Amino acid sequence: MYEEYFSKRISQLRTAKGASARDMSLSLGQSESYINKIENGKAFPSMQVFFYICEYFGITPKDFFDEETSNPILMNALFKDLNALDEIQIKNIHAIVKGLKK
Repeated sequence: MYEEYFSKRISQLRTAKGASARDMSLSLGQSESYINKIENGKAFPSMQVFFYICEYFGITPKDFFDEETSNPILMNALFKDLNALDEIQIKNIHAIVKGLKK
């Protein structure tokens, strides 16, 4: 069960980041086919490599397993941007988001 979720989640996050499996593998210091093997269920990363994968995506392990957030990479970037705004700007953006949800 977790193996299947893990492989799908890596594929989802990698696609959202716009990275190829080969480029991601090489960025992690692994063989060219490493991420492809994980996504196809033929390999499973060590805990250390899992942390490198999270670092590659700019997310926490909690974000990785949070099924309710489809794009934690974008959400983390948004939170960083929001932290640079003042309270009035944040309230304005919140009002816009509430309006979009209707």
